[in-house]
Amino acid sequence: RTIIEAFERGEVITANAHLNNPATGGDAWDNSGDAVTKVLQDGSQANIKFKRWLDNLANFAQNLTDANGVQIPLLFRPFHEHTQTWSWWGQNSTTEAEFVELWRFTVDYLKNEKEVHNLIYAISPQLDGIGSKETFLFRWPGDDYVDFIGMDSYHGTNTSAFSSNLRNLSQLSREKMKPCGVTETGIEGIRNDNGEPYDNYWTQEILPAINDREISMIIMWRNEYDPEGIGHHYYAPFPDHSSVPDFMEFYESSETLFSSDLPEMYKPVSGIEVN
Repeated sequence: RTIIEAFERGEVITANAHLNNPATGGDAWDNSGDAVTKVLQDGSQANIKFKRWLDNLANFAQNLTDANGVQIPLLFRPFHEHTQTWSWWGQNSTTEAEFVELWRFTVDYLKNEKEVHNLIYAISPQLDGIGSKETFLFRWPGDDYVDFIGMDSYHGTNTSAFSSNLRNLSQLSREKMKPCGVTETGIEGIRNDNGEPYDNYWTQEILPAINDREISMIIMWRNEYDPEGIGHHYYAPFPDHSSVPDFMEFYESSETLFSSDLPEMYKPVSGIEVN
């Protein structure tokens, strides 16, 4: 329902997969059991389970339509933050060859076996400190298997690192001729280093870093449902939050686009030929 509503508003929709460990039955952060090795063994129990999950995803994606039966595209992140160690597809649980094969297997299965064509595949390494342009190519699956170059960044208040990485990301985007953006970022609770509310976070940490950067989007991580307001697991402001005035300044900046500023996102652009 929420995807359909967002589509009808002309918004860009993203989804990422926190897939359980197909070898152990643990969650996505269970990096034991050589899961990737087993998934890539044709006919293995983990392989069969993983393909069943992809079948379910294919069914969902193909039946994700608006009131007129038009399929809704999703910017899809299958194995996010693969540069880190905590997931079963992370750098300590796979070799480079295995990760590349897993990514390609997933894309090929969905596209070719299941004929799913409304998923836009985004890769999203996590980069918090200063990196290089090459950092984004860690275990790169190949240009034909990536549609969108993302970056997860929990840089906190290290704005110089964020700005430098965005410059490198936008340069790589031009070279690869693929759109790019920040696929996760933020500070939990919108607090500064001493734990106090960071009321100027938006104009001090985010806005300066995106100035003159050719990136398509920035996504804050989630706001947990917390009706009693007893926790701090949120990354975006809400009514009465102390950073709202600063966010409104961020909203009104000429550097930012929000829903009301978007063009017709789901209509072909005239004069552009897509091969």
